Order: sequence, then C-alpha cells, then structure tokens
Amino acid sequence: MTADRQVLVHPDKASLAASIAARFLTKLVDIIDQRGEATVVLTGGTMGFATLQAVNNSDARDSVDWSRVNFWWGDERWLPAGDPDRNETQSREALLDHIALDQQRVHPFAASEAGLELDDAATAYAAELLENAAEGSELPRFDITFLGVGPDGHIASLFPDRGGIKEEAKTVIAVRNSPKPPPERLSFTLPVINSSERIWLVLAGADKASALGLTLADASVFEVPAAGVRGRRRTLFFVDQDAAAEVPENLTTPGLFWTGDDA
Repeated sequence: MTADRQVLVHPDKASLAASIAARFLTKLVDIIDQRGEATVVLTGGTMGFATLQAVNNSDARDSVDWSRVNFWWGDERWLPAGDPDRNETQSREALLDHIALDQQRVHPFAASEAGLELDDAATAYAAELLENAAEGSELPRFDITFLGVGPDGHIASLFPDRGGIKEEAKTVIAVRNSPKPPPERLSFTLPVINSSERIWLVLAGADKASALGLTLADASVFEVPAAGVRGRRRTLFFVDQDAAAEVPENLTTPGLFWTGDDA
C-alpha cells in the first residue's frame, strides 16, 4: 500500500457523504481554475446517490461553474431511460437536474430502448470516449472517478471471477449474466478506470468490511476487483466506521490510515 493510496474513515454515512461532497466541490474549483474544465466519472448505488445529494445540499454547490464540468458514468444498467435503477437517473435526481449544466458535456450510456443491441451500445460509448479523448489518447482525461465497492469486491460492473475484470483491449464492455440484477449492463474496463487522475472509492456499512480488508491487503484482482484500482495520482478510500472494521491492523499505521479529521 503506497503513500498515494489512503483510507479516510468517518463516523457514519451522513458525515461520510458530507465530507466527500466538501472535498469534491473544493477540488472541482481548483481543477477548473487550473485547466478550464473538469471531467468526472459518476457511479450509482446508495452512497453514490447520497454523495451527490450532499453536493446538491451544500452551501458551496454554486461555487463551481458546472457548465465546465464533463460527466461520464463508469457503468450502467441496461434499462429504459428514466428507470429509477439506472445510474444516470439517480445522478440526475440527486444533483444533475439541479445545476446549470452544459448538456453537451453530459455523456450517459444508451438506454435499452434506444434501438441498439447491448454490444452496439458498448461500441457506441467507446466511440464517444474516443471522440472526446485527450490528445494522444483514446480516452478523455478523467480528473475524478467515483466508485462504489460491492460486498463481493466488485467495482463498476466488473465482478469477481468473471472475464470482464481481465479485459484490457476494450474500453467499454457489455456485461451479461451479472450476479447482481439486472443481468445486462455496460461497464468501463479496469484500464479505463485506472486512467483517472484520482479515484475515490466510497464504502459504507458492515457488509463492505470484508471487501475493504481484502482490497487493502492486495487480494487477487480476479477474486476482488477493487484490489486492482490505482489512480494515476491518488486513490482514496472514503469509508465509515462499520466498513473499516476488518481493515488489517498493519494498514492502520500513521500516514496510511487516516481519520475524517485529516480529510
């Protein structure tokens, strides 16, 4: 575990979401000031929704020029547009529908009724990534990528013991027979996730404790996909006390295992 891979522990889910929101807003202002724009990859799930809600509820929300922020999603459920289980729908409800966006900078995955087959939708999103790629790359420059982690250690829609976590040639894959419903999904591959400058993983609840402990102990990526996550500049684990319960003791040394006060 290197110095740029850190764990920030918070007392509960509410303080966790609020802390991430505050850090996110501050970082976006800095990035936009430095580069003129920022690019963010969103996730779904309970804490993904809670974090974006906390951003929306923050008094500092409008300190960000949201028209300069590009939004992508790391994965999506193959469901109709507007379905409440789509990550896009949740993100819009929690934050995106409440801020002054440039809609051309918002890049949702295709919905299931869009007239594309699942594989074609993956190809289309890969093409959209390429169209917006940084010079000399096939990908945009991702400044911050949010990730949830499942109790089984999955990230995005890359699940343990499945071929998707090993994919290196493609940027976006179609996922079938997902162990978590719905069975059909679209997902970034691990190299795309790891191309991000900063990756912020958010875990809350006792059911995530084992996955976090195995991740920080560098378990097999094939068995615990989260263990393979490495941002280019920084990888942060934002967790609550319950999720931190099984972190190996040797990883709680000063400088590696931080408290919420250090955030």
